[in-house]
Amino acid sequence: MNCLLWIVVFLRKESCADCAKCIKIITIKMDRKLILVIGSSNTDMSVKSVHLPRPGETVLGDGFRMGQGGKGANQAVAARKLDGAVAFVCKVGNDVFGKNAVGHYSECGIDTSHILYSDKPSGVALITVDDNAENAIVVASGANADITVNDIDGMADLIRSAGILLLQLEIPVAAVTRAASIAREAGVMVVLNPAPAAELPEELLKCVDVLIPNEAEASALTGIDIENEEDAAKAADALKSEGVGSVIITMGSSGSFVSGKDSFKVPARKVKAVDTVAAGDTFCGALCVALAEGMSLADSVEFATAASSISVQRHGAQESVPSREEVKALMSRNLQ
Repeated sequence: MNCLLWIVVFLRKESCADCAKCIKIITIKMDRKLILVIGSSNTDMSVKSVHLPRPGETVLGDGFRMGQGGKGANQAVAARKLDGAVAFVCKVGNDVFGKNAVGHYSECGIDTSHILYSDKPSGVALITVDDNAENAIVVASGANADITVNDIDGMADLIRSAGILLLQLEIPVAAVTRAASIAREAGVMVVLNPAPAAELPEELLKCVDVLIPNEAEASALTGIDIENEEDAAKAADALKSEGVGSVIITMGSSGSFVSGKDSFKVPARKVKAVDTVAAGDTFCGALCVALAEGMSLADSVEFATAASSISVQRHGAQESVPSREEVKALMSRNLQ
C-alpha cells in the first residue's frame, strides 16, 4: 500500500487492520515536526554484578536481561515515547536480532520504512551494571558499521523533509557527516550526540546546531579537563569556535551546562539512580521532542532533565524511558 492510498484512507476516515499503524504515523506527522534519527540499532544483553570486573577477573552476576538498544534506537524510542513524530534509519542484519528490532520499533509507532539491511550480523552490546548503577559496555557493531555515504545520499529527500535530524557516533563518521551536511543545506536543525567519543571533522562540527556531549566527550573534543562550570564554559566556547551553534554538556549528578546565546546551568534532579544505561539517550530524545514543539533551549533542557531523571530510576535501556504523561506529572509537581 503506497503513501497516496494511506492519505486517501485517512481523509475518508476509513481504516483496516493493515492501515491502522500507517494512519497513526500520518496523523502524528501532520501535527508535529518530524524528528529523523539516523544511528545504531543493537540488541542489549545486560547483567547486574556487585562491581565491574577488572582485567582478567571473573565476576558472578545475576538479573540477565535482553532487549533492544543502540544509541540511535534508544534516542528514537525515547523521542517517540515522549510523543514525538519519529522516523528511524539504521542498518540491521538479515537475522533474528534484526527482525525483532524492526518489529519492536514499528510497534512503538516509529516510521521504520527507511531501515536498511546488511549481510553482516545485527549489532549487539554486552552490558555490565554494578551496585552503584555504573556500567561498562562492549559493542559489536556488525551492520551498524555498514552504513555508507551512498546509503545517506539515497535518503536525501527524507533528511530534507525532517524538522530535526538527530545523530550519534555508533555508525561511521563519514555517514554522519554526509547526513548533517544534507540537513544543513536544507535548513534542517542538526542535533549531534558525539558518543562514543571520537575525533570529528571540522566539516561536521560546522553543520551542528546543538551538540550534546557529556564531560568526557567534551574533554576528548577540546582537550580541556572538565571539573567544574568554568571548565565547561571554556570547552563550550572552544566547540562553538569550531562552528557549533549551541552546546549542552551533561555532567551527571551536577546537571548540565548550556551555552547558546546565553550560558547557564541546569541542575540535575535529586533521585536515587539504579541504572544509567539510557540516561543520556533519554535526554537527547526528550530534548529533540521539546525543540520540535518550539520550546526554548532552556525549557527543552529542563524537559530533558526531568525525563532522564525518571529513566535512571529504572533498569534497562528503552524500557526505562518514561512516557510524556510521567514527565508532565513530575514537572507539574515542582510548580505546585
